[in-house]
Amino acid sequence: MRSGPLDNLCDVPGIKVGHATDPVGITGCTAVLFEGPAGSGATVGVDVRGSSPGTRETARLAPMASVNDTHAVLLTGGSAFGLAAADGVVKFLEEKGTGLDVGVARIPLVSAAVIFDLMCGSPDARPDAAMGYEAAGNASSSGFDQGGVGAGTGATVGKILGPAHAMKGGVGSASFVFGEDSGDLMVAALAVVNAFGDVRENGETIAGPRLEDGTVGETLRLLPRAAERLTWGDNDGRNTTLALVATNARLSKLQMTKVAQMAHDGLARVINPVHATVDGDVVFAAALGDVPAATDVVGAWAAEALTKSVLRAVRSARSVGGVPGLRDT
Repeated sequence: MRSGPLDNLCDVPGIKVGHATDPVGITGCTAVLFEGPAGSGATVGVDVRGSSPGTRETARLAPMASVNDTHAVLLTGGSAFGLAAADGVVKFLEEKGTGLDVGVARIPLVSAAVIFDLMCGSPDARPDAAMGYEAAGNASSSGFDQGGVGAGTGATVGKILGPAHAMKGGVGSASFVFGEDSGDLMVAALAVVNAFGDVRENGETIAGPRLEDGTVGETLRLLPRAAERLTWGDNDGRNTTLALVATNARLSKLQMTKVAQMAHDGLARVINPVHATVDGDVVFAAALGDVPAATDVVGAWAAEALTKSVLRAVRSARSVGGVPGLRDT
């Protein structure tokens, strides 16, 4: 096992990633495009663990749903408003002739999920169709920026004491390759980290709530005396970690649903607490390829790639809007 050449999601053949970033409004979106053979998309499963999700076209990803292909996944800021950015991705793909052929048209199938970032920058700045179109147009297979860009522009972590005490989250990505040949198994992940909980590494909190003395506290220890932050109206679901894991394996939608479930373990290893009532945590899992592989192998390594992606997201994030990032500390 080794890291892929790019060590990010684009190591999986057929995947392109593009960002659109609003540095003034402090929001953005990230488009992941799937280019399978003969214009097909990816086989995508999903698992939603947070209790406050904002999503589009996730029911279509259920194992029993009849349509298999998905042509793109959009991860975006702007809370529910940001789902409008998916329309721009649809428009971009339609113009390229990508989509499900229904005879009278080709329909691009785009699933999406949002984070709540309205308090980091301007609450009136939200990704829209134009920004989604821009992100899709910027998509490339040669790599992409990480940290406070795209959907991670306004992402923060450790908000139990309120947004004024949070630290910066962002976008992170990683990949693993099993073997030395181009046709070997690949597993990769991308995370948008906007968690209620802390990000921890080797048992230590590296990003979480900032205390009055300037040190970083632990959300778990603060929970008993700050439980009001877990109620709607006080916290308003201002959190969520979004992720997409991908592989070049040949797996079904049912199998990729299981991969998405297993990949959530990667979040639990480094975010504490995770999957809370005020989180909208969602993991998509995409298969593009024909490499034989066992579901459990892909799922286990997807969790590893996601763990690495979360850590990379916060370590790559710079300070913005008065919220400190690890890149500058």
